[in-house]
Amino acid sequence: MRRWCRPLVWLSVCAPLVACDPEPSDPTVRITGDTMGARYELKLVPAPEQTLPADLRQRAETLLAQINRQMSTYDPDSELSRFNRNPSTDWIAVSPELYHVVAEGLRMSALTDGAFDITVGPLVNLWGFGPEPRQDRAPSEEAIRQARERVGFRGLRARAEPPALKKDRADLYVDLSALAKGYGVDRLAELADAAGIHHYLVSIGGDLRAKGHNGKGQPWTVAIERPIPGQRAVERLVTISDHAVSTAGDYRNFFEQDGRRYSHVIDPRTGWPVPQSVASVTVIDRLDLKADAADTALMAAGAEAGFRLALEHRIAAFFIFPDPDGKGFHARHTPEFEPFLLPQ
Repeated sequence: MRRWCRPLVWLSVCAPLVACDPEPSDPTVRITGDTMGARYELKLVPAPEQTLPADLRQRAETLLAQINRQMSTYDPDSELSRFNRNPSTDWIAVSPELYHVVAEGLRMSALTDGAFDITVGPLVNLWGFGPEPRQDRAPSEEAIRQARERVGFRGLRARAEPPALKKDRADLYVDLSALAKGYGVDRLAELADAAGIHHYLVSIGGDLRAKGHNGKGQPWTVAIERPIPGQRAVERLVTISDHAVSTAGDYRNFFEQDGRRYSHVIDPRTGWPVPQSVASVTVIDRLDLKADAADTALMAAGAEAGFRLALEHRIAAFFIFPDPDGKGFHARHTPEFEPFLLPQ
């Protein structure tokens, strides 16, 4: 399956990692596979004598394939791709699922006053972080200006009943890469709930959601990754139950030109990759859809504005900033994040 969910930051690069593998006596059942350019995994802890549905893996695969058919910009026949190509500026009927994710994207776009914008797709594609092969070079100022003319979340509207979308200009392009993996994780959690499983951790790439406890009867422990390209190291550990975790960063999906790094996180207001003032942002929320949107939004907003937004809206967020000398990192988090952190 082709990769489609946010190429780097929009691909959730700082994957929170489960800290410890289960021991042989651990009753955890694992189901894994590929989706959205990443690995998905269900870690399920059944109750004693509980039998899991034999077709649970097939249910997960079917669910994720459906999300791809609805929301992928990498699939030219997906529901979203067809909407993007549709030249109509009238209301266009869409599935309730697509409406739901677009509505959350519009909410986050408004919350950040456009620092996060679900119509940023033309710029993402221009910079080579979309479905087309990357050129690894900065586009011209004129090309950026033309792409920016097509960007603007205020030109997109969503209606709940009946579910429909409307764009003010025919060439508006919606990109859900910063939301769809989080939505997929939430749907996997619903699948586990429907199967009567009360303890689980489900994930797609760096997005995850947990409930109850792990196979050892302890809270789920995950790691926030230290944002060092080409390495895997732990910055801080957090424990979660009945919450979701999502991380965005600029150190996995980027290219360099003339000694300058260009990340996949594009500022819709300038048309350029965001300045390297924030290395990563981790957000914890009840729903991974909201955490997935928020981490990218706070990163795109920048170091000061992003942290201020997180404080103002009481978002549980953990920021990692590069040191001024470029030789290390320092971290800062909102009060809402504190209860999840394990002592150092």
